[in-house]
Amino acid sequence: MILTHAGAAPRIDPAACVAASAVVAGDVTVGPRSVVGHGAVIRAESGPVTLGADCVVMEGAVLRGAVGAPLRLGDRVLVGPRAHLTGCEVGDEVFLATGCAVFNRAVIGAGAEVRINAVVHLRTVLAPGATVPIGWVAVGDPARLFPPEAHEAIWRVQRDLDFPGVVFGTPRGADGDASLMSRAMPRYAAALARGLREERPAD
Repeated sequence: MILTHAGAAPRIDPAACVAASAVVAGDVTVGPRSVVGHGAVIRAESGPVTLGADCVVMEGAVLRGAVGAPLRLGDRVLVGPRAHLTGCEVGDEVFLATGCAVFNRAVIGAGAEVRINAVVHLRTVLAPGATVPIGWVAVGDPARLFPPEAHEAIWRVQRDLDFPGVVFGTPRGADGDASLMSRAMPRYAAALARGLREERPAD
């Protein structure tokens, strides 16, 4: 399904192929010979999305542009099934495996690999050719790699990256402040709903 969003319609190269059950919405550019599989969602929610040439976005992947964080894939990038990318920049010839997640303002260098269920946290810079192992977490600039059980070490780096401020525009608050979700979710839900209500089938 090809949809306009906020007055912008996707631009899909004539040599690209988008599955009938995929959703492509808004200020999205799909480059030549790129393929978007069934059930994938590519949505310029609040920032543009650009796919280069010869990219493959597999079944069930979700790619979203964000405020102040366009999503850009270089050429010859594979985005695996159920991968989730938001507002990040991905270099040429990157492999993003099944179930991986790449968050806002992350930068992944050319030729890097993010393996199954691995995470590249927001504002993280992964060097060209680097590998994030299966299930591991990359965090920081430059990226440091941690196994998933290293929660405290991850948090020491992650806390200053300010996920709620970057993603929701809401400060985290002091340690022990349990009000983040009550402050962030009404505003975030309203913004998402406005965007969905604006979507229309593209001509």
